[in-house]
Amino acid sequence: MGHGGDVIAELMTDHEEVEELFANIEETPSGDARRKMYADQATMELVRHSVAEEAYLYPAVRKHVPNGDGIADKELEDHAAAERIMKELEGCDADHPRFDELITKLMTQIRSHVNDEENNLFPRLKEACSKEILENLGDKVRQAKKTAPTRPHPSAPDTPPANKLLAPGVGLVDRLRDAMSGRGKEPS
Repeated sequence: MGHGGDVIAELMTDHEEVEELFANIEETPSGDARRKMYADQATMELVRHSVAEEAYLYPAVRKHVPNGDGIADKELEDHAAAERIMKELEGCDADHPRFDELITKLMTQIRSHVNDEENNLFPRLKEACSKEILENLGDKVRQAKKTAPTRPHPSAPDTPPANKLLAPGVGLVDRLRDAMSGRGKEPS
């Protein structure tokens, strides 16, 4: 799938990629190590996506969308709930007794969040913002995802400016840990 375009197109592509990973999890037998690999890949994508949304999308929603504060607050609550699940899932292998319960809970949470964004937030944002603003936000989101963390950090700040200052450093450490551990790669 191609990334690019305005913020809505960019985030919709992310949603599609995560849904593909969820489908892979659902198609793989319980206890299979590939389920953990797909869950790790989904977590990596979801964390980067969330960090970018928190840094740029939600501040834009607060600024441009009528009643944007309430919408952004609800989205941040969704992110926090998903991040707690991802943190707990991080410590489980595919054959762990809680793995299936947690991954099902995460998929349900994320699918509900995506549905809300795509059917509620995105149409409102599109109506409230010019094409130029949406394209500029798309560029910022793509840049943010390049340096964002790849692991859940539930206690990290989720609002500017602290999140914008801390995310690149935490992201570098996460990517080094991922490379050294092989996280998100095919099991051997």
